[in-house]
Amino acid sequence: MGCGLINPTFDKPYNPSTYPLFRCRDILRPCSMRFTSSSRRLLSRFLCTLPKKLDNVHLYLRERVVKEAQCWLTDYLHTTRAIPLSHADSIISHAPFSLSAFVAQVPFPSLAARAHADLNRTFRRFLTYHPLNEYEFFFESIGLPPSSYSTAASTYPSYFLSDDALLLAVASALVHYGFPWTKLGLLYREEPRIFSSDSDRLIARLGALEARGFHRACIIGICLAFPSALSADADPGGEIDRLFQYLNKVFLNFDLSDSVPENNLQIFLRVCRNIRVFYDLDSRKGTMGELMCKNLRNIFLELDDALIAQKLKFFIKLGMEASDAGHFILKHVDLFNIDFDNPTIVMPEYLKCIGLDEDEVKLLCRKYPYVMGKNKLGNLPATMKAMNLHKRFLGKILNGNHHYLLSGFVLAGSHDTALDSGFHQGLERLKCAKRGQFLDKKVEFLLSIGFGENKLTLRSIAALKGPNDQLQERFDCLLELGIEYSVLCGMVNAKPLILNQCKDTFHEKVNFLCKDAGYSLEYLEKFPAFLCFGLENRTKPRFKMLEWLKELGLLKKLLAPSTFLTHSERRFMTFLYSVHPAAPKQWLERYSCRRDKDANKNTLFVRVHKNQA
Repeated sequence: MGCGLINPTFDKPYNPSTYPLFRCRDILRPCSMRFTSSSRRLLSRFLCTLPKKLDNVHLYLRERVVKEAQCWLTDYLHTTRAIPLSHADSIISHAPFSLSAFVAQVPFPSLAARAHADLNRTFRRFLTYHPLNEYEFFFESIGLPPSSYSTAASTYPSYFLSDDALLLAVASALVHYGFPWTKLGLLYREEPRIFSSDSDRLIARLGALEARGFHRACIIGICLAFPSALSADADPGGEIDRLFQYLNKVFLNFDLSDSVPENNLQIFLRVCRNIRVFYDLDSRKGTMGELMCKNLRNIFLELDDALIAQKLKFFIKLGMEASDAGHFILKHVDLFNIDFDNPTIVMPEYLKCIGLDEDEVKLLCRKYPYVMGKNKLGNLPATMKAMNLHKRFLGKILNGNHHYLLSGFVLAGSHDTALDSGFHQGLERLKCAKRGQFLDKKVEFLLSIGFGENKLTLRSIAALKGPNDQLQERFDCLLELGIEYSVLCGMVNAKPLILNQCKDTFHEKVNFLCKDAGYSLEYLEKFPAFLCFGLENRTKPRFKMLEWLKELGLLKKLLAPSTFLTHSERRFMTFLYSVHPAAPKQWLERYSCRRDKDANKNTLFVRVHKNQA
């Protein structure tokens, strides 16, 4: 039998952690399939979020099937699996992805019989041969993302929550204390061992935290932001003890807790997350507590932790130490008003405005032409690093020139409108030839590493392949190998194809260049194309061939890689013939990676021989 639904208000896209789908307590009556407009809107939006298309259910019956599957599974967990009704309701109501995956596997009756089918019997028959993975429902319901809850569920040997009494007991104890069910995933993500603890001991830890002077909503916010507070005892002088001494300064000594309504858990959680951003930078020193309370009480209540982290990351990218960045931004609260997205900086005009003389600006324009043009203020650290000016610019900021970063800072003079229009026209032409949405992402990537809006950037865009996160990983990998930032940007400008390879390839090629070939890493600045040539099919065989010729005394010194790697196969064999007439034959037999047949190799050798003659 079906069930009717309460008419929910729905003014935002469906979020499982905010708007539970259908609860058993929402059942009003055995139902005919008549829904209010709001109920239909809620269900249709839910169906759009499902990870699987319910092709096994007719379109007109999906509402009924999904709704009754939820009601039946809730009842199944409660009556058959002996899970308390409130927990069973929470588990099923907050797991829409697992619910849809379950429904997608059920073989329903034929179309003619579906309208009058006994769905309860269908579900029961299906579970007889396909046991329900209750862990997947549980981990999704507590807030783990789809990419994580399946992994977490796979660590348990069975499908049934009752086989792990501690897991459900801990969840029950935390919810009874006041933790929201859908927020428990914040604890599991960082400290999964919490859910294998003894629930009585866990409650004792929470009681000990209350004894320190924190009220309950504050403790819940602290534990969700700092899950380690629940996973270990607060030994005197230990990490947890230092954490709460730090939090005492903020919440108690400076009365920050008085600014938050006592029962408003969401605000306490936001404040605690903001505090953690600075605590992670300063956990050993513990010197930011007073600064946080004296200057930023309102900011901590209004700002998001991601926004605060973005401001800190800006100064860290400029070269400031992480802990120094925290102190600096806490001392200068006006920096929290910086908008990194909307203000636009224009090179080279911005360089003139911050005090660089005209001759130096001209030199920078000639040396780093790919940096010139428009960019976002948020990319300014990368732009300065691309020109190796970041330390100098940071010194200006530390000396009190904060107005360089404020949106009210007016650029003197006018920028090159021809350069600006040329960039956008060129981008539109590229979009006509290629897929526009991917080009916009690549523009975003190049601007983020310091390039400006100019023709050189357009040329690099056309050569890059892969999503932004992969391009960034490859760029970061080359930085980790020891290449300087400004040098790497120049290499990308000269040979953007180097970013189309995987990280393992970078390690192998750089290792061969520095250890086997005996060149320094700086050689890549002169010859970035070295990273584009195949290591096994081209680079190593040619190095070995030249080393063999040198050992025989036929070569006085090895050629530079920029000389012999850029040669085509025929041109390289022509060079070998000039060294010794028998050298091409040795190359084909011992080192060449060409997969031609012997006849083709002999033909190539004859052609080379004739050309020399």
